[in-house]
Amino acid sequence: MCEEMLRKAAALAPALRTLLSTDTQKVNLRFCSESVECGKSLLTLEDNLSDEALTEKVRAFVAANGIPHAVTVQGLGTFPVTPNTKTGRLAGKVAIVTGGAQGFGKGIASFMNAEGAYVVIADMNEEGAKATASEFEGAIAVKANVSDEASVENLMCQTVLAFGGIDVLVSNAGIVRAGSLEEMTKANFELVTAVNYTGYFLCTKYASAVMKIQHRFAPERLYDIIEINSKSGLAGSNKNFAYAGSKFGGIGLTQSFAMELAPYNIKVNAVCPGNYLEGPLWTDPERGLLVQYLNAGKVPGAKTVEDVLRFYESKVPLNRGCRPLDVARAIFYVCEQDYETGQAIPVTGGQEMLK
Repeated sequence: MCEEMLRKAAALAPALRTLLSTDTQKVNLRFCSESVECGKSLLTLEDNLSDEALTEKVRAFVAANGIPHAVTVQGLGTFPVTPNTKTGRLAGKVAIVTGGAQGFGKGIASFMNAEGAYVVIADMNEEGAKATASEFEGAIAVKANVSDEASVENLMCQTVLAFGGIDVLVSNAGIVRAGSLEEMTKANFELVTAVNYTGYFLCTKYASAVMKIQHRFAPERLYDIIEINSKSGLAGSNKNFAYAGSKFGGIGLTQSFAMELAPYNIKVNAVCPGNYLEGPLWTDPERGLLVQYLNAGKVPGAKTVEDVLRFYESKVPLNRGCRPLDVARAIFYVCEQDYETGQAIPVTGGQEMLK
């Protein structure tokens, strides 16, 4: 199918899903180019309807027949409709988790799925994303490079064609390249910035475009964009300035996006975890932070990665690293409340406290 038709389907699906969903019954839509026969439960629409005409036709059909099994748009294709059967704090919500194949991202996706979300695992590691998605009910995997605009646009398009909309974006993908001013290369500095800072901007740009379509058809509903930031976005990090700078910048983006998107009922917040000392970002034997920080001399006197680990555990009043469940609980709070936006929420075990 041509790219233009897919773009048209991706723009229409959020409108249809929004019109067919209620507070008590959410639905998902899946786009396919073939026609289907559903008898009385097939809603047929003309192409290029105005918002007003589309709303009127969908509501009239639902009032007379209930939610259709499918919606066919002449000259475009068919959107089979699936009522949500999930329960939980995020029941029926469609959530994208970038960097979701491993680490914090996988843990976050797992807990969101357990609370009823339909999760999109977005990651450059396509095989890892597929493996993770296979563990969750109703999840899909999409290969995505958050620093590449075309890849991000494709991620949002594939999500909408698979589910019909986006309710929550968790911008989790991030990388670290530690080093002193003498050691840091321009290439590594720009790589960290591209993934952690520019990637957040691109994901917000294209996810919010979908959410704005949904807002047009249900102005009272709320949507969430959540950046997984870091305690390093709250306080500087010695010999880790590329990462800390990208995270400080991420909080600036969060506050600015929150102001711009509030009129569309899109809440934008950041969750700032402490160190996931048990996760692969820290423990990978070749590129993990324990090894990087040992080699960069961030911990005076440390001779082994165990010395580095003990040093970072000792900095936390609750005496352990942050875990995915700790972050997921902050995400649930953000999604459930309707009167908070533009915030940076610490989840650090007391290592960083608000002043």
